[in-house]
Amino acid sequence: MKKIFLSAFLLCAIAFSASASTRSLGAYLSHATFNIPGNGPFLETYLEIIGNSITYKRNESGKFQGSIQVTMIVRQDSVIKDFRKYELLSPEVDDTTAVGLNFIDQQRFSLPNGNYLLDLSIADMNVDKKPVVVTYPIGIDFPADNYSISGIQLINSFTKTTEPNLLSKSGYDFVPYVDNFFPSDKNKLTFYTEIYNPLHKEGSEEKYLVSAFIESFETKRMLNEYVRIKKETSKPVIVLLSEFDISGLPSGNYNLVVSLRDKENKIVTQNAVFFQRSNPNVDSPALDITKVNFSNSFADRISNADTLREHMRSMMPVATQLEAIFIKSQLETAPLDVLKQFFLNFWMTRNEINPEKAWEDYKFEVKKVNAAYSTQVKKGYNTDMGRVYLQYGPPNTVTDVPFDVSSIDGNPSVPYQIWHYYSLNNNRERNRKFVFIASELRAKDYTLAHSDASGEIQNYNWQNQLVRQLGVGDTDRDVMRQDRGRSATYYNNPY
Repeated sequence: MKKIFLSAFLLCAIAFSASASTRSLGAYLSHATFNIPGNGPFLETYLEIIGNSITYKRNESGKFQGSIQVTMIVRQDSVIKDFRKYELLSPEVDDTTAVGLNFIDQQRFSLPNGNYLLDLSIADMNVDKKPVVVTYPIGIDFPADNYSISGIQLINSFTKTTEPNLLSKSGYDFVPYVDNFFPSDKNKLTFYTEIYNPLHKEGSEEKYLVSAFIESFETKRMLNEYVRIKKETSKPVIVLLSEFDISGLPSGNYNLVVSLRDKENKIVTQNAVFFQRSNPNVDSPALDITKVNFSNSFADRISNADTLREHMRSMMPVATQLEAIFIKSQLETAPLDVLKQFFLNFWMTRNEINPEKAWEDYKFEVKKVNAAYSTQVKKGYNTDMGRVYLQYGPPNTVTDVPFDVSSIDGNPSVPYQIWHYYSLNNNRERNRKFVFIASELRAKDYTLAHSDASGEIQNYNWQNQLVRQLGVGDTDRDVMRQDRGRSATYYNNPY
């Protein structure tokens, strides 16, 4: 299964590596934000170095050890708010031919509410190579007059705290699970989060319902066998440490959701984190459409098989993994009646009361997408722009740069667009961006190069692609210049 690394409102997980070589430095990075009532918010970063991607040298004790230089800069535009530069040492090993142990570093930054950029640079100090550099945004928002939820921290293991340290929270020491990909041998999903109630009054007997559950990423449908619910009395901070047994969870894309409901069962605040599961030994639930009765329905009115097949192709951008498998495998061979059953079931899943309206609304958007983004070889819904539009709706702003001569020493960039959404996924994510880059100066088919939305491709050094395809200059020099160029301004300040 392809790994898709998370960039969500309070938790980012990205992977990066150095340029191609016999051994490329590899690492995972994630972060979460928390709040200490009375003291203010703080940012936690979790950096995991891939043990077999670094070079080991013999140290004074006769063991082999790796050394990574880490630089972290937290800034608001050009103003540096915090700075860390340190050497990160790997565990000592006796034999470098069997190195497979990853190692983790955690840092904390005290920061007020606001939007920041985190510049991270890591370099293997045992080889003569340029550092790996990445920049990505961080938002901190814990209002003083409303409920909020911290980042949902995925946990690898935890123990009771004996002496408070950097890993300690709420009486436990947490070893973070930095990746958001759960392979088949990882059968526990353990997580920690905090719910803040600045409206709490001493002696209040008000009750709340705290729930945690796993849902399908595509349909947002809750999986009933993965639900935790408990009642809580009002307090300034509610701590939730829990886990799910995911040994029976099929391969797919999911959200882990934490929500707080009041006594009227209304959602007061909610947060979610995206993750992927690879579990080839567990069959996905069968797509049972045999009992779907399409007689006298809008699906029954589609009498032409080719028309129905084209409708189903256009549904791929919003299909679940299981639905996509059906479309790919059965589209050309299944009888017309079976296709009608699938078609009706697809839209009943999204709007059980009025599936026809759900389809007509979607079809209207497909027509717009085909008109706007079709190429000589692709329908609009098959392009990256078309897929994003159909999945998330029209962007709130579009920055279209067909010809940017300011990027590198007067050399033009390829055309690119930056789409900005105020909110996505039922307001669970805010201020999300999608960067589309053309493969050549006059190409109409733009490829998605980067997004900070959950489940999307991430490449926080996407600016490299603006010039690399034209063969311009040294990559590191280019990146430094681009960061001060118009593309960075457009991305950080959409309009």
